[in-house]
Amino acid sequence: MAQAPDDIRFTVDGLTITALTKGRSAAGKPLIAALHGGTYSARYFDVAGSGQGSFMDLAAAAGYQVVSFDRPGYGGSTALEPQANTFERHARLLNEAIGQAAGDRPVLLVGHSIGGMIALMIAGRHNDFRLIGASVTGMGAVIRRGGAAEALASLPADATIDLPYDQRDLVMFGPAGTFSADGVEQAHGAYAPVPVRELIAAPQWADDILPGLAPRIDVPVHNALAEHDALWDSTPDNVARFAELLTAAPFVDASIARGVGHSIDHHTLGHALHLRQLAFAEECVFWQTRGH
Repeated sequence: MAQAPDDIRFTVDGLTITALTKGRSAAGKPLIAALHGGTYSARYFDVAGSGQGSFMDLAAAAGYQVVSFDRPGYGGSTALEPQANTFERHARLLNEAIGQAAGDRPVLLVGHSIGGMIALMIAGRHNDFRLIGASVTGMGAVIRRGGAAEALASLPADATIDLPYDQRDLVMFGPAGTFSADGVEQAHGAYAPVPVRELIAAPQWADDILPGLAPRIDVPVHNALAEHDALWDSTPDNVARFAELLTAAPFVDASIARGVGHSIDHHTLGHALHLRQLAFAEECVFWQTRGH
C-alpha cells in the first residue's frame, strides 16, 4: 500500500495555505510544486489511476519531494472573497508559499487544468525561488466552444458549487476502458467544492491571458492535452499552436496524451504521463546545470 502523504501548512499575507507532501529531495533534485485544477483538492496528485501508483508515489520513488498545494478556498486553505478570487491572486499567494517550501532548492512546477494556468502565471513573473521548468496538463490554447467549460461558466458567479460526482465524471474521464473503477473511486476522494468564479474565468484564459503571458516564460515547458478532453480542443494543430506561443522558452515539449480524458493522471495511462513528466524534470535539471 502506498504511503499516505503528510500535511503541511504555510502562512502568506496572514492567510493559510495547506498542502500534502511525499518524498525527500535527493541530491540535485528539484522540489516539485504541484497545483490542482478546479473541483479538486491537493489530493488530485495522490490518486492512482493505475497499479503503478499516483504521481506523488512515482515522483517520491524517483527521489523527488512533491508538495501538492491546496489553492485558496480548497482543503484547509483560506477562502478568498468572490471579488478577490482571481487567478492572479492565486498566483501571488502560491508563489510565496512555494518559495517557503523550496528554501534554497530549485523548483519544477506541475499544474493541471486551472492549476496549469496558474503555474504558467507564476512562471511568467519574478519568483522568490529558482524555477527550472513547468509541466502543465489539461490546458492549452483553445477551449471547446459550446462545450462543458462554457456550461459550467453559466453557474451563479458568487456561488461555491459541490457538483455531483456523476456529472464531474462525465467531464473528467475519457471513454469506457480508459480508466478503472478503483481510479474513479479514488478520484471521488479528491473532488472538492469549486468557486464558480474560477469556472467563469477559465474559458476566457486562453484568449485573454495566454497570448501576453506566454512570451514572458523563459523556462522549459512540458504540455500534455488529453486525446478525449471534454474541455479543451486537443487537435494536433492546437497543441502546436500552444507551443508556438512560448517564444522565450529554451525548449517546449507539447503533445497529446493518448487514451485518456481531461484528468489525465487518473486514467490507466496516467502512468505514462507521469513517466514523461519525470523525464522532463531530468531534462530541466540538465538544462539548469549546463550553463543556464
